[in-house]
Amino acid sequence: MPAIEKLLIANRGEIALRIHRAAHEMGIKTVAVHSTADADAMHVRLADEAICIGPPAAADSYLNIPAIISAAEISGADAIHPGYGFLSENAKFADIIEEHGIIFVGPKPEHIRTMGDKIEAKRTAGALGLPLVPGSDGPISDLAEAKAIAAAAGYPVIIKAASGGGGRGMKVCTSEDQLETLMQQAGSEAKAAFGDATVYLEKYLGNPRHIEFQIFGDGQGNAVHLGERDCSLQRRHQKVLEEAPSPAISASERARMGGIVAKAMADMGYRGAGTIEFLWEDGEFYFIEMNTRLQVEHPVTEMITGLDLVREQIRVAEGLPLSVTQDEVEFAGHAIECRINAEDPKTFAPSPGKVEYFHAPGGMHVRFDSGLYAGYRIPPYYDSMIGKLIVYGKTREAAMMRLRRALEETVIEGVKTTIPLHQALLNEPDIQNGDYTIKWLEEWLNNALESK
Repeated sequence: MPAIEKLLIANRGEIALRIHRAAHEMGIKTVAVHSTADADAMHVRLADEAICIGPPAAADSYLNIPAIISAAEISGADAIHPGYGFLSENAKFADIIEEHGIIFVGPKPEHIRTMGDKIEAKRTAGALGLPLVPGSDGPISDLAEAKAIAAAAGYPVIIKAASGGGGRGMKVCTSEDQLETLMQQAGSEAKAAFGDATVYLEKYLGNPRHIEFQIFGDGQGNAVHLGERDCSLQRRHQKVLEEAPSPAISASERARMGGIVAKAMADMGYRGAGTIEFLWEDGEFYFIEMNTRLQVEHPVTEMITGLDLVREQIRVAEGLPLSVTQDEVEFAGHAIECRINAEDPKTFAPSPGKVEYFHAPGGMHVRFDSGLYAGYRIPPYYDSMIGKLIVYGKTREAAMMRLRRALEETVIEGVKTTIPLHQALLNEPDIQNGDYTIKWLEEWLNNALESK
């Protein structure tokens, strides 16, 4: 496969800028596509070429496949990187790109399709030797079958939409008499959100951590794992703060589970970056899903391994083998990422608008991934994340001290942000000790509301 000379970035915001930077460092020209709302975005300003693909609504721009393909053909781009979100896990998009003779910087379309269907993903994961949460082997539509599976798994169970995520189409059921009603509700929500009413059922773990392994394959039968990230601090199933390595996982557990996921991806012939997500409780891992794309939180893995994951994505898309073997992957120190959103830190109401003043934090081992600048107007049409603050330290304690200092340095005026939330979290003993689960943050927020 020939080397990529011009890369179209089918995304926006900080991830588009991140991809542009990696491409330019590799001597690759970039093409930014944008909606009318993003005409003044930083990645649009910095790219070698910029093409408007539609009005503000994502359906008419960043999700508009014909417009993106046309932009690639007009600009002469020989590759497309989808970033995360939007079309990054759309197998049809990947198929169309390759049908047009353009390189897709991502997995093989069939792997996106398989892992995008949660039921098929669970079947595939089990066949590849990944540990599963007890539950149904496929879709559940019959109440009697659902009752039998729930009884075998043990209550509580969770009913989940087979398509989609983000907490929609998910219902926790604590007893058999609730099962029929909650199945209907989950199916209706799934149909409305994803156009697919299919649901499945699995055991609901009481108080687990969310642990994910970063993997990389070259599509030629080689794959490595790059360690785990702890993404347990979540609000409404949306991650708020991530760290690597996890405070709860031992080196032996990392090596054991990492070896399992790397072998699974090698056996699958997987190409590119991927993340295998698990729930972890009482020393046991349970597969929940695989994301066939770059993750928002990939910088913490970059910090502790020294690897540029976007550069690696591009190299693999060019047909090159992985730049490292498993034996060459070294883990050092600790990294933490805070997602900075343009939201009220107490109510979480979106806070779009003009950034009157912006000062990024600096100093050793501090990274701020963002497209912000003074005078930039944050549009109200997209996700509210406006930046990611990532810090590194030789120890977790050093990283937390550096994070505290970096948050104090960060100045974003004109809009409300979640910086005060992160500052408050760092003062909590449980966070300082790494003693938290996926339920911790919502319980903490509820207690804060009740104490007012």
